[in-house]
Amino acid sequence: MSETPDFVGEHDVDQTTLDIIESTLSNTRYEMDRVVETTAISPVIREQSDQFPLIADAKGRMVMGQFGSAIDTILANSPFDREDLAEGDVIATNDPYMCAGAVSHTPDMLLLRPVFYEGDLVGFASQWGNLMDVGGKTPGSMPVQARTIFEEGMRLPPVKLYKRGEIDSELLDSFAHNTRLPEHAEADIKALAAGTKAAETRIHELCDRFGKETYVEACDAILDRTREGMIDLIHEFVPEGERYTFEDYVDDDGMGNGPIKLHLEIYREGETVYLDWTGTDEQVPGTVNFLLNEKMFKMFTGVFLIMAFDPLLTFNDGYYDLFEVTLPEGSVVQPEFPAALGNRLPMMARQFDVLQATFSKLIDGFSVAGSYGTSPNLVYAGTDSEGNDFQMLEILYGGIPARPGGDGLDGHSWWPLFRTVPAEYQEAYYPLSIDEYSTRTDTGGPGEFRGGHGITKVYTFEEPGAITFQDDRAHTYPWGVDGGSHAQTSEKKLIRTDGTEEELPSKVENVAVAAGDKLVFSTAGGGGLGDPLERDPDVVAREVARGLVSESAARTEYGVVLDDGRVDEGATDERRTELRATREEPDAFDYGPLPDTETLEKRIADERREFADRHN
Repeated sequence: MSETPDFVGEHDVDQTTLDIIESTLSNTRYEMDRVVETTAISPVIREQSDQFPLIADAKGRMVMGQFGSAIDTILANSPFDREDLAEGDVIATNDPYMCAGAVSHTPDMLLLRPVFYEGDLVGFASQWGNLMDVGGKTPGSMPVQARTIFEEGMRLPPVKLYKRGEIDSELLDSFAHNTRLPEHAEADIKALAAGTKAAETRIHELCDRFGKETYVEACDAILDRTREGMIDLIHEFVPEGERYTFEDYVDDDGMGNGPIKLHLEIYREGETVYLDWTGTDEQVPGTVNFLLNEKMFKMFTGVFLIMAFDPLLTFNDGYYDLFEVTLPEGSVVQPEFPAALGNRLPMMARQFDVLQATFSKLIDGFSVAGSYGTSPNLVYAGTDSEGNDFQMLEILYGGIPARPGGDGLDGHSWWPLFRTVPAEYQEAYYPLSIDEYSTRTDTGGPGEFRGGHGITKVYTFEEPGAITFQDDRAHTYPWGVDGGSHAQTSEKKLIRTDGTEEELPSKVENVAVAAGDKLVFSTAGGGGLGDPLERDPDVVAREVARGLVSESAARTEYGVVLDDGRVDEGATDERRTELRATREEPDAFDYGPLPDTETLEKRIADERREFADRHN
């Protein structure tokens, strides 16, 4: 077990003051986001909110935020020490390997501002966001056919972008010059800096109001309070003496290698919870490797327990010493430099699935949500008929799994604050039209609580160009839990102007499209929870009327018989009795009709080879 942190103990700050400071910092993280959203110009930040704030204490420990802090690693990989920092400095980096995966691919730019008060360092404010492009071999800087990070764009080591309040224009210009959208890069980086400035302002106000010493003591107390709350959760919900494991798979790496196994074991000894990824597959040649930051994973773990059992508790670095994490070097969750990282989202989503499934085995009587669908990226880029370059980057969403007591959301991000890009925005600024944006019928896993459906989005391209996208769950299924059924897989189809159709793999790079071509982009659903035959028949009838569930699925999956849109109660009772008598006892997890691993490996390799033959 780690040493007890130095913030543990009695704190000379009254409860009311502590609550005010904690609430102010909590509000400040949202203010930081709002500042960035209203000053950035790229839709992936401005419209979709792909940015993350963090407020840390003077030792670099996250007091408020969404991702684990790696401030110590960033400073260790910079050419300066804490003593070299001054008020108005802002450090910038987008190199995942130099911040221990605090950002996980090169399009994520992180800015870090030391916060001083009366000449003393009292904390840090950090903000990172997904830039539209940082160079590399493909527009959007997320190539599928890359074997090293050198192919994924410009990498900025930790350097001072601002020095004592003055921006290093030559540095920023040099970085932006190496991107396909230099104006976007410059504006968005300055917006991120503005977000950190907003945090600095609020911290100064707290120090003005309560005094510097009280603010610093309050940061310790906030960390300590979270730690004490986590100790209570661990004692109550995580039993000692048993080891629990779970495995799941990312389909492939976009280069014909897959399926890719994630294996997690969780157990508790005393107050310490151990999380061991030993048994996870080795890093792959393609770009789905995920440089999982140890502190980030501890944050994910704590968030799971907090949101499930004590949502009023603040998640921060306070509980990190209570978790011990093993990330095998050279694995897909701890790849070695210079492994490619650009399309790590499938691996990131799957580690959430594995984490919550393992905890569901560990925590007695706790029904976990099913498996998430997908969170793909799509890039469409080219030069229009007037000679203007264009580049669209969009994050799409799949079905959220069912949860205890409620259905999963349709077509929603697993990051709660993310949003979709409005079709009107895309049609106004890019040469395309959105012909359909709809929920995919029957794609969410059936259950007493239904998994969220995936979505279908149909694009008509109005200018020649190329598309690159990464998705997953095309070969494996989002699993259901406790009698809930698996969800349906993702699909991609390109319809050419001459009417020919081509089924595409879930990960493609620089596929040429002509004006008039259509892309039908369909994401996977989320897994169901509980026995579908226990679902309220009237709810099933309403979903049939809304086109969410087909009448045939109502009968075969839920045992609900409809007559002119209304529930036939007698026929429904009879049908459900018949289904209960003929079905087998369900497994705890429904993985869907998966073939054996060898067959799946061959299917994935054949799909990639056939696609390459068509496009070479």
